[in-house]
Amino acid sequence: MNAVGWFDIYVDNMDRAVAFYEAMLETKLDPIIDPTGESQMMSFPAEMSAYGAGGALTKTPHAGPGVGGTIVYFMVEDCAVQQQRAQEAGGTVIRPKFSIGEFGWVLLCQDTEGNMIGFNSMT
Repeated sequence: MNAVGWFDIYVDNMDRAVAFYEAMLETKLDPIIDPTGESQMMSFPAEMSAYGAGGALTKTPHAGPGVGGTIVYFMVEDCAVQQQRAQEAGGTVIRPKFSIGEFGWVLLCQDTEGNMIGFNSMT
């Protein structure tokens, strides 16, 4: 079993956040139902039986966005592409693409909601 089974990225403005992540990852997020009825959620594409973790953008009264101690890293082909897209999509490049040795390359950004996120690629 993997240590991480799911992630939530907390947002204040769902429409703005969805537009940012759809632009950065060139994918479509889909609404999912919160069984408690307390939160609005938009899911990243995920195959729940495959390796890795699924996750969603989540707007809830119980938590909010911001720079903190947890960073979600999205796997991409070349994080230089996301570096170019970040500002255009309303985000901020915090640390441009840098080498992490045998583990590839990383880009650190801040999304439209103030969350720190990472992008990781092997090229």
